[in-house]
This record gives sequence, structure tokens and C-alpha cells, in this order.
Amino acid sequence: MPVVVVESPAKAKTINTYLGSGYTVLASYGHVRDLPPKDGSVDTENDFEMRWEIGTDSRKHVKAIADALKDDPSLILATDPDREGEAISWHLQEALTKRKVLKKDTPVSRVVFNAITKKAVTEAMQNPREVDAPLVHAYLARRALDYLVGFNLSPVLWRKLPGAKSAGRVQSVCLRLIVEREMEIEAFDPREYWSVKAQLTTPRGQEFEARLTVLAGKKLDRFDLSDRTQAEMAVQAVASRELSVASVEAKPASRNPSAPFMTSTLQQEASRKFGMGARATMSAAQRLYEAGHITYMRTDGIDMAPEAVMAARDEIKSRYGEQYVPKSPRMYKNKAKNAQEAHECIRPTDMSRDAGKLARLEPEQRKLYDLIWKRTLACQMEAARMERTTVDIASRDSEVVLRATGQVVLFDGFLKVYEEGRDDVESDDDRRLPQIHQGEAAKFASGALKGAFAKATEENKEAAVLGGPEAVLALQHHTQPPPRYTEATLVKRMEELGIGRPSTYASVIGTIQDRDYVTKDKNRLIPQDKGRIVTIFLLNFFKRYVEYDFTASLEEQLDDVSAGKADYKELLAKFWRDFSAAIAETSELRITEVLDVLDEALAPQLYPPREDGSDPRQCPQCGTGQLHLKTSRTGGFVGCGNYPECRYTRPIGGDGAETGADRVLGEDGGDDIWLKTGRFGPYVQRGEPTEEQPKPPRASLPKGWQADAMDLDKALTLLSLPRFVGNHPEDGEPIEAGLGRFGPFVKHGKLYANLKEVDEVFEIGMNRAVELLAQKAAGRAGRGAAAKALKELGEHPSGGAISVMPGRYGPYVKWEKVNATLPKDLEPEAVTLEQAIALVDEKAAKGGKKKAPAKKAAAKKPAAKKTTTKKATASKTTASKTTASKTTAKKAPSKKTAAKKAEAAETAPDETAE
Repeated sequence: MPVVVVESPAKAKTINTYLGSGYTVLASYGHVRDLPPKDGSVDTENDFEMRWEIGTDSRKHVKAIADALKDDPSLILATDPDREGEAISWHLQEALTKRKVLKKDTPVSRVVFNAITKKAVTEAMQNPREVDAPLVHAYLARRALDYLVGFNLSPVLWRKLPGAKSAGRVQSVCLRLIVEREMEIEAFDPREYWSVKAQLTTPRGQEFEARLTVLAGKKLDRFDLSDRTQAEMAVQAVASRELSVASVEAKPASRNPSAPFMTSTLQQEASRKFGMGARATMSAAQRLYEAGHITYMRTDGIDMAPEAVMAARDEIKSRYGEQYVPKSPRMYKNKAKNAQEAHECIRPTDMSRDAGKLARLEPEQRKLYDLIWKRTLACQMEAARMERTTVDIASRDSEVVLRATGQVVLFDGFLKVYEEGRDDVESDDDRRLPQIHQGEAAKFASGALKGAFAKATEENKEAAVLGGPEAVLALQHHTQPPPRYTEATLVKRMEELGIGRPSTYASVIGTIQDRDYVTKDKNRLIPQDKGRIVTIFLLNFFKRYVEYDFTASLEEQLDDVSAGKADYKELLAKFWRDFSAAIAETSELRITEVLDVLDEALAPQLYPPREDGSDPRQCPQCGTGQLHLKTSRTGGFVGCGNYPECRYTRPIGGDGAETGADRVLGEDGGDDIWLKTGRFGPYVQRGEPTEEQPKPPRASLPKGWQADAMDLDKALTLLSLPRFVGNHPEDGEPIEAGLGRFGPFVKHGKLYANLKEVDEVFEIGMNRAVELLAQKAAGRAGRGAAAKALKELGEHPSGGAISVMPGRYGPYVKWEKVNATLPKDLEPEAVTLEQAIALVDEKAAKGGKKKAPAKKAAAKKPAAKKTTTKKATASKTTASKTTASKTTAKKAPSKKTAAKKAEAAETAPDETAE
């Protein structure tokens, strides 16, 4: 039977059902080879020869494929239809050839299919080809570039910036975008302006809202009403006049549907609508693809197969009627520059199946499939037709003019199924207006304010001016800084700049978060001090390699390689010539020289002007030292130059970097009580570090406590913790209440019980404390009992039951001695047997518990002869030396070995697709 190889066991299982018993379908489990993370894996002195190594986890999979080929030496490579898939096929062919499993006459073919359906797989098997050499060369170029940048630049970071972990060809440019956006926000100077609105009513009693556009006969610009006084005058001018409708203009308009999804737009929309990160989106899409529900999910293309277009049109007609089907199919132009990498868009394989018709889907998969299905149908539907109306309401003297805008949807078209999400707020044009006629009076609404008008007043009590019958309102505004990136807007920006490729955005954004360069809060990406310093370092010493145009140009050159228009080794030689020179030059610099450059570059953010005009670099604690940028294993910080006499420090970014963030709340017992801001938020501290007491008492502010509301009494209360509640009535030992890493608690000996609220720490009495501790002790008593399975799933193909179990750190799948933690997005009750098998197999492959090998019986020692005493002694000595050498070999690795292991962890591919 011919051997068919795909990437994943789930994909293998689905394909096996289509091909039948005449084929052996096996999984490679991703890339079988990679560059070992050590010097020389890409030989820059020998025409960029690349030395590959089969991973430990991959050896058994390669062996399984090799064993299968012994029975039928016919290999069909059916990996994914993209550059990465082509590379995996090439790696397999090379690895099996080196093992002498494949010979010159062994038939090897490459097949590709864009969807895992019976028709697509069958057609692909009838049209085999060879491995695409230009696509492989493009992969080799990218992998070599990632290695050369990561392996050579990361050690420079380690030496010059302690605590920095790695740099990458694409990840560093992505990080730069986030850091520069944060600097824009910090440097932003808000500008005040006011707007005036009126709540008006038609003669038929229908209310609508209008905004002031002309005052004193002059068209208002955004900043013409710049303060409260001008706003009050404008309100009175409007409220004191009679108004009527001067003009009503209605214009027809239409909206066309968005193009079907490609990788980047799918990630953006899933982020907007569901808050899903790029990684979670690609993981859910991967499972939908492997189950045969959607086409391949890593694509730059937006074109759709003709048969899919016709199927979508038929489904639209069947579900919604003929009026929703345009006269001719909609065609979308492919955006990918390289046709070889431009596959079909992401769409359902069967247009007639909506999310409700698919069984056994996880929640995130179901949401994502529904999104893809709706977008695909919508892209082939009629445009939405609407009428946009503009109404001008003016005073008789034309000194005051207000404008109301809105729209009426005449035919919903594609909006009946789907509307694309937005990154910005909706405008006034989206409002629905009542029927308004030219020449009729427009009176101020009477009584209490309603709807959005009332809400605007409530939210801006301190910045609102009311006039007339409480129907004219002026609101204070301030210009806003550019928003922090979400994963959706970052992906969109990277795509606009041509940085990276859509298929790799998820792994790149994930890497900078894994490195602690960036954190995500409320779906917004925030750079950490470590990420900020790395970016400034690269901008000052490796600026060319983090420039947007350089990275985009390199992507275009790689596209030329994959199209067969350029030689990848010439590209590598050109890149390495300049990059190696920059590495050599920077390696000669001392850490102090690097810090001086970074200190100067970050000066506007680190040392903003002070209100009193004093030197922003002067230490606020000792008053004589100068502040300087310093680095540590946990990142950068600003410290006093008089260290160790003065131990003043603060973060380089955020609230702690602002003047006055550290302040004295008062004095107690001769010590200043400080409110400070550190890496993990605000805290209070007694006194300052000294030689005798380098770590003075401190306490973090509990959740819900605001730094602005802190005073001396609150600070002393926190510093007095833990609080003595009383002695336990049974053993007389003390019971204490305090705040810990996991929140408020009461403690008796080594027994801790959680409290629900922070305030309970200061209020809890003896009876309640004893009760909580008794409950906790009773709960612990039951820990010895065997845990009951949450769900029994069935038998593993290799034998043994598989169950979903409750665990201290969350639910997990158990099979014999292998325990695999469930992903956060997978509910225990939704786990299927197939998913569980994949999880435990993956855990076992990564070095899960295995059966210990049987011990060999100890050899019997021959009886010693008196005549061989010297030889025996010599043998014992030799044995002792051998044993000693083995013992030495088992000791902890040397510093050099440890460094190599660290390199292995930090120089992984920058752009490896998930």
C-alpha cells in the first residue's frame, strides 16, 4: 500500500476515511527537522550550507514512516498547500533518503488539496507533482535569515542588556510598532474643545438630535469653542432662538460586502467580535480545516473557486430569496504578490451547512465557523441600499445653524446575514432620523432628557453646560491619543506595512508576549520596560534591521525567491555582509556606553520637565544625585547615581516614571511612610533602604484600593499586617489575618483560609475565623480520597481507559500514567475521545511518563584467585576510575553547556507558522 504522509493525526484520520484501505496514512507531527541551536548550523563561510537535525520527538515518527515504506516503497507527500507544507515534504524526502529508505527509483509524489473533502482529496491524488523547489528555497531563505538574526543578535542583547531574551527579524519590528505607539501616547498633549447639541422635536412629536455647525454666521471648526465660557455663550445663542428646518437633502447610497476571509482578516474579525487572540483563532481554524469543514486557513488569497461561488449563490437564493442574489457573481482580486502562495480564500467546504448543522464542535470552533460561513455568503450577496439624509435647522437670522444626519436602510442586502466589525466608534451618520419636512418648525424637546442625550449629560456632569429648557447641551472634549494596538489593529498595521506574512502573525505576536516584552490588558497590547529598552537598543545600534521599509523589502525579495525569480543564496550573502559588520561593531561596546546612548534616547520619557522648573534628572530623594538608566535581570529602571548611599529607584515607563509618583504620606516613629509605584503596581513602604536594612517593610495596595485615595492611616494599617485576631480556643496558638499573593486570608499555624473581601482582614472576629479554618481543615481531610472522573471518554487505541479528571490547577485528561492539561478554551464536558487521544499522544511524545526498562540481572563475580591479586587490584582501580568518570559525566552541565541550552531556548524560528 502506498504511504501517504500528512502533518497531523487528526488530518490523517479524516483523509484515511476518503482513501480507504488501499493506502497507509501517517502523520509527520509537523516539521521533522530543524537547525540545531548552535554555532555553525548555517555555515556563512561555506555558501550558507545548512546542517539539519531530526528532533528527538520526531525520530519515532520518521521511523514509523520508514518502516511502512518497507512493505510498499511508494511515498505520497500530502502536507499543507503552502510554503511550510512544501518544506515539510522536502524535509521528509531528504531525511528518508539519508536513511537509505528512499532510493533513486522509489516513486515519490507531492499532492496538494485546499480542502479536506473526498472530492478534493481524490482529485489531488489523480494530479501528483514533484516538490516545488522555489517554494522550498523561499523557506530555506526565511529559516536561514531567522537563524542568522536570532543566533547572532540575541547573544549581543544578553551581554549588553541583562534580562533581554531575544530578537528576531520580524518580532523586533512588530515590537517596535507597539513601543512607538506607547511613546506617542505618553508624548500626547490633549487639547480642549466643546461641542453643542440640541434635542429637537418635529410638529408630530418625534424627537431627534442635531449638532451646532454655524455660530454668528460662521462655520464652526473643531476647536472654535475652546473653553467653558465660549460654550456657555454658544448654548445661550442656540436656546434663545426659534428654529425651523432650512433644508432636507436625501441622497441614495449603497454598501458592498467585504471580501471573503484570508488569514489576516479572519484574525482581525475574530479579535473584534469575540476577543479571540491570533493564536486561538488559528488553533480553532486548524481544527475546522482538519475536520473537513473549511478550506485551508493559511492563505493570502481572497479569490473563490467558481464551483464555490455558484454553491454560495444557490444557498443565498434558497435561504433568502432571489432578490438577494446579484445578477452576476462577485469577483475579488487576489492581494497576494506571489501567485504560488496565493491560495483560495477561507470558506466553508459545504455552503449548505451552517453552524447549527455541525455537531461536536467546541464553542470557539462553532463561533469561528459561523463567522466564516456568514462572511462567505455575504460576499456573494446584493449590496445594501440606503438613503442618507442631511437636515439643516437654522434661526431666522441664520446666525445659528444645527445639522442632523442619519440614514434609512431601503434594502438590507448582505446586511441580512453579516456586517463587518469596526475598530473605531460608529458615527452620527448611522442614526435613524424621523420624518422631517423643509420649512416646518423645530422646537426644543420639553421635559426630562431622553436616550443618548440623557446618557451624555449623565456621563459628563462636570463637563456639561445646559441651556434653555434643558434641551441644549454643551459637552467638553479633549483630543485623544492614538489607541494602543489590539491584536486585530496590529495585524492590520503589519499587513499595511508589508511586515511578515499573514500566516505567521499569530506566532510573532505570541512570541513577544512569551518573552515578557509585551502584555495584554483588556485586549490592548502594552509594552513592558524590557521590551521598550530592547526596541531603543535596536533602533540605536541596528536601526536598518528594524526599519519598516527594509523588512517589507526583504519580504518582497523572498516572494521573488518563491516565484523562482531570484537566488536565495545571493539574498543571504547580501544580507549577511552588512549584518555581520553591525554585529562585530556593537560587540566591541561596553555596557556603560550602551546605557549612556539609551539614557539619552529615552530622556524625554524618563525625565519629563517638572512643574517647578527644577532639573528633571535630580534625585527627588537625596537631592544631590543624578538619575540614570540602569538595567537588571528583570528589565530596566531609573536609579540614583549616589547608590549605595541613596537607593532611590523607579520604573522607566508608566505612572511610576511621572514626577511626583513617589510621595511621602506622613511620618511614623521617625520613619517617612512612602507611597511608591513598582513593577507590580503601587505599594506603601516604611522608610528607605539602608545598609542595615536593605529591604524596608512594604505592602502592596489591595485590589480596589486607589493610590490617589491613600493617606497615612491607611498606609499604617497595611504596614501593620498581619493582624492578630486572637488565640485559637483549642491549642492557644495565634490566629492572624493578612494579605497574601492569593488575596486576603486568616492563618492558624500552617493552615490558611481565604477571605472574600479585603475589608474582612481588618474586621474578622474570633468566631468567624475559627469557623473558616475548621471548614478548610475539613476540606483538606478529604484530599486523600481518589478523585472522581468528570467524564469517561472510552479506550485509547493502544489500550487503557481515557478520562477527564479534576485537578488542583484545572481539569486534565488522564491515560494510564500520562496526564495532559486541557487548553483553557476547552470545557471538560465538551472534550471528545479524539481530542483526548491527540492531547495525551502529544504529551507522551514530548517526554511523558514511560515504562521503566527492565533491569538486567547482575553478572556473577568470578572467584578471585590468590595468584592474580595484583591484576585484580589493578582491575578494581580501573573500574573505580571508570565509575568516577561516569559519575562526573552525570553532574550538572558546565557553564558553556548551559549557555548553549539557553541559546536553544531563545533562537527558535522567528516565523514558524503554528
